[in-house]
Amino acid sequence: QVQLVESGGGLVQAGGSLRLSCATSRSSPSFNAMGWYRQAPGKQRELVATITSGGSTNYTDSVKGRFTISRDNAKNTVYLQMNSLKPEDTAVYYCNARRAGFGWAYDYWGQGTQVTVSS
Repeated sequence: QVQLVESGGGLVQAGGSLRLSCATSRSSPSFNAMGWYRQAPGKQRELVATITSGGSTNYTDSVKGRFTISRDNAKNTVYLQMNSLKPEDTAVYYCNARRAGFGWAYDYWGQGTQVTVSS
């Protein structure tokens, strides 16, 4: 059973910073990719950032230049550094880990951590 445990959410004023962490119970290099998604009230869950086992990163346009995803394989942990936070970043943030092969993929999810940005 793979577990993903997020931490680091909270309340911050606009312009502030937070760092989210996601610790995995399985060696992180075993995942093809890890990432962060978020879901705001009344909206669908959306991708925020991903990082592959090779270190390639991808960001949704609204966070480019403000958020940075990274991973520490020795600690089996992925991070999301969030700077210049805006009220529209308010959401529950979910950690994701994906294992994939030819014709199949399986996603693991954390329980979510709330990020609230006040104006």
